Amino acid sequence: MRPEQQYIDLYAQAEALLRSHSAEPLNRLRARAFADFERLGFPTRQQEAYKYTDISKSFEPDYGMNLKRLQMPVNPNEVFRCDVPNLSTSLYFMVNDAFHATGRALPDGVIVSSFHDHAELVSRYLGTLADTATDGITAFNTAFAQDGLLIYVPKNVMVEKPIQLINILRSDVPLLVNRRVLIVLEDGAQARLLACDHAMDEVNFLTTQVIEVFVGQNAVLDLYELEETHTGNTRLSNLYVRQEAGSNVLLNGMTLTCGTTRNTTRVLLAGEQAELNLCGMAIADQNQHIDNRTVIDHSVPSCRSNELYKYVLDEQATGAFAGLILVRPDAQHTDARQTNRNLCATRDARMYTQPQLEIYADDVKCSHGATVGQLDDMALFYMRQRGIPLREARLLLMFAFVNEVVDTIRLDALKDRLHLLVEKRFRGELGKCRTCGGCKKESV
Repeated sequence: MRPEQQYIDLYAQAEALLRSHSAEPLNRLRARAFADFERLGFPTRQQEAYKYTDISKSFEPDYGMNLKRLQMPVNPNEVFRCDVPNLSTSLYFMVNDAFHATGRALPDGVIVSSFHDHAELVSRYLGTLADTATDGITAFNTAFAQDGLLIYVPKNVMVEKPIQLINILRSDVPLLVNRRVLIVLEDGAQARLLACDHAMDEVNFLTTQVIEVFVGQNAVLDLYELEETHTGNTRLSNLYVRQEAGSNVLLNGMTLTCGTTRNTTRVLLAGEQAELNLCGMAIADQNQHIDNRTVIDHSVPSCRSNELYKYVLDEQATGAFAGLILVRPDAQHTDARQTNRNLCATRDARMYTQPQLEIYADDVKCSHGATVGQLDDMALFYMRQRGIPLREARLLLMFAFVNEVVDTIRLDALKDRLHLLVEKRFRGELGKCRTCGGCKKESV
């Protein structure tokens, strides 16, 4: 039986239940999304966009779904801590796919809430970027998601404190989670968001996530995503971004620990003088698999994009990167750069890279490049000659390799914390402090 069939049957049996426990903006999209999912099914390797990751295989196991929206027995404020020393944030939680309100003070007009609480505002934007007709994961997520997180910043409002979202996976049995996020910055607004993925239990999780981001004229957004789960977690995330004229966006996605991760990022530069910095870092070992696909669409003149992805793969890990920069005929004076650099620390590690340029304008500055290599034997030799043990020399070289991505972070406290977490990851110590309790004690 095709893996799609169990979910097609489930939808037929539980559609009324889905709708009764769902936010109305999602119900408005559900029927069309399900029809698209029936037609598309789960992506397979026969599709160019998914040729490095067998998505359909991820859905073959029998996962539970919390369709009745039962409360998970956890108080995130008491059980979970993810503090960044010297970084004061407005902290919020999502347990699986349910938003937990914390009563944090925010500037006037700023909203961080469930879809249920602001249905009219959510309906204005939801589903206008995330096209269910072209992607099976987006269609599946839209058909089965029951609530989501709204982050809204009104015109010309600056949110000084970063907003920190802790996504907690919690279950006693294998669980499928469909997470939905909508971020809207009106003209001239400014905000910084840090989203951290963690798993409290060692059971297998499958997470689909769809994020839609609207950045108005002259607005500024930093969005940092940090994944630190475990090898039993599969994460399938689709991020859609639209930038208007003069906007400035930094996207930085960092994978420290996972099982299988597939991230798709699509950015539309829709207004002149928009600027995008798109960065990613992946560290994998054992049999972990990390696949990033990006599409940057320069649709208007005089926009800039700078893209940098780096991977460090150890043991039998597999990595994939496919990045497309599309420059449309009217997008003269585009300045676009794409770089993908990868380090395979063993002969068994595998990296697949596919940088692409499609340029239909003649007055542009565009470049792209990719490298796949191993640790520098000469550098290791000189370091050992100076008394540095081989293991420590390898760690130092890998740490230096990814520093360039960490240094793009525009929050100094977060940058310092990531340097520490990356070092712990390379030393094999990160799993000992999955809830960050140990890190917190060290910082006291």
